[in-house]
Amino acid sequence: MKYLHTMVRVTDLEASLDFYCAKLGLKEVSRVDNPAGRFTLVFLCAPGDEPTANQPGATTLDRSPAVELTYNWDPEEYGGGRNFGHLAYAVDDIYETCARLQAGGVTINRPPRDGRMAFVRSPDGISVELLQVGPAKTPAEPWASMPNVGTW
Repeated sequence: MKYLHTMVRVTDLEASLDFYCAKLGLKEVSRVDNPAGRFTLVFLCAPGDEPTANQPGATTLDRSPAVELTYNWDPEEYGGGRNFGHLAYAVDDIYETCARLQAGGVTINRPPRDGRMAFVRSPDGISVELLQVGPAKTPAEPWASMPNVGTW
């Protein structure tokens, strides 16, 4: 068994790509527009997890786990994203990552007070956990005294 991807339905593909790629740092590795089904699938990978080669016959089984953004062309209402759980990514510097996201307008719902873990949410309310690689960083301001905001 091999983990392949997590599918997340999104209501605004451009806002979602801005969040996941421009702010969070994932990279788009493939896209499928399906006019008959009236949807677009966009697969995103963390840096370093991109496919190494586009070899003939390669499939989604040949790449690292991905996030699949599913954009249905016909508007739909989706319930809160928290009911599916969350995505989780390891980051080299939890404080730098949170500062960069915050500067990009992303709310830090659960700040990294412990130097180890933080939570943010996508434009569609999907909870994203950020975990410090290796040991936790020494607690530091402004994070150590920052309260939780909203749900995560």
